[in-house]
Amino acid sequence: MIRNLLPADRHVSHMKILCVFGKHQYGDVSRGIGTEYAAFVPALRRLGHDVIHFDSWDRSLHRDFWALNTALLKTVFCERPDIMLAVQLNYEIWLETLTLIKERSDTATVCWTTDDSWKYREVSRFVGKAYHAMTTTYPEILPLYRRDGISPVLLTQWGASSDTLMPPLPSKACVYPVSFIGAPHGNRSRRAARLKAKGIPVACFGHGWPSGSVAASEIPGIMQNSLISLNFSNAKGGHQIKARTFEVPGAGGFLLTEYAPGLEQFYRVGKEIAVFHNMEELERQIRYYLAHPDERDAIAKAGYERTLRDHTYDIRLKQVIDCAIAAKACLSGERNRESGISLNRLKQEYRLSFGLKFLREALVIPAARIWGSRRGPRAARRLVFELSWRIAGKKTFTASGWPGRMFPEQ
Repeated sequence: MIRNLLPADRHVSHMKILCVFGKHQYGDVSRGIGTEYAAFVPALRRLGHDVIHFDSWDRSLHRDFWALNTALLKTVFCERPDIMLAVQLNYEIWLETLTLIKERSDTATVCWTTDDSWKYREVSRFVGKAYHAMTTTYPEILPLYRRDGISPVLLTQWGASSDTLMPPLPSKACVYPVSFIGAPHGNRSRRAARLKAKGIPVACFGHGWPSGSVAASEIPGIMQNSLISLNFSNAKGGHQIKARTFEVPGAGGFLLTEYAPGLEQFYRVGKEIAVFHNMEELERQIRYYLAHPDERDAIAKAGYERTLRDHTYDIRLKQVIDCAIAAKACLSGERNRESGISLNRLKQEYRLSFGLKFLREALVIPAARIWGSRRGPRAARRLVFELSWRIAGKKTFTASGWPGRMFPEQ
């Protein structure tokens, strides 16, 4: 983990920063603006930096992964950014591309990881050494980075956007008694239905709910106008602290969140936010705070003030930028032998062979019959990826990796 590599009073001045991630959630326009784009880009500009955005998630923008990676290299070498801040979904940015940026540019590269509780095993451990620095929001994963020789790694966390900070409204001025914003993953829809069956109306917003997606600009207002904003922390990999934990108090909302380990490091439970551990406690907490609006208002006010003081993306990204600069500076004295990577070689390695074409068809045809013409190819691609990272390891994240060659449009 990176510690004290920069003097405490060091201020990183105006820089050019290349943000490499999607504008929309998972690169899908129908899902609305993504958290990273909505939060990181404005925060970096508030810090005084020039920001260039390269969308690496929207597959419609590039013919295939060869086109994506060559376009990214062209952007880096033409724009000459000081920092490249990437959020890597899986194999869209090749290890060779990251190596060329390291070898042939002055750009410091840093990767913000999103779900290391499960994604470290599938992605981060394979790409970590290719960046100058990594970040993680999971303290329990730090020993794995150390074990695998990946350094430096900055322990950070999600936060609230300064653009959406709003003081709380009094309970009597709120529109929604209880609200939830987010996709109905896992058992969320079942939980909402159970609350409604108990006589607790929950207004649900987001992709997959009957009301549909809600514009990013509308989300803070819904939180501020809700007596209680729910957050479910259960996800793949266990209970997790995610962005909504900070966004609700930052928008002036009252957060009632499912407990996740480490939550006490960021907010005082019962004083700045409220938590629940099971459905019975969730129902009890909702009824209690609806019946005690003064306590609700006091907690919402304290949560807002704590977020404003400690948990904005301006604070988080200042630390990330400092980390990237320090990590590159530590390597500036080292002269590594160049890898000898050439674009011509990469183009040859990315070509789809007859054997892979045959395998693709053998997987896609039955998958399409089972899940349909849209979901079928995605299911086949997922199967290839799951097998590839387990068997081929880091080769999955190169130009010669099977998933990217077999499914260039996915």
